[in-house]
Amino acid sequence: MIKVFNAEGFNYAWNENKIGGQNVNHFHLHMIPRKKSDSGIINYEPRKFLYRPGTRAESPQQELIEVAKSIKREL
Repeated sequence: MIKVFNAEGFNYAWNENKIGGQNVNHFHLHMIPRKKSDSGIINYEPRKFLYRPGTRAESPQQELIEVAKSIKREL
């Protein structure tokens, strides 16, 4: 993921129990590549992002497929 996304760091997360967003009953870890120029969350302050109101647009399926292919090529 460092090569594919030019990542300089990562955020790691998992969802636990239904209320925490888990919809398949098994553990999986989300790895979010980060770089200095991105506009994501850079300070871990849960009150600023975990409980935000509203929704976020879902990533298009084709985009997710292309990301998976890019990662596979680097394995």
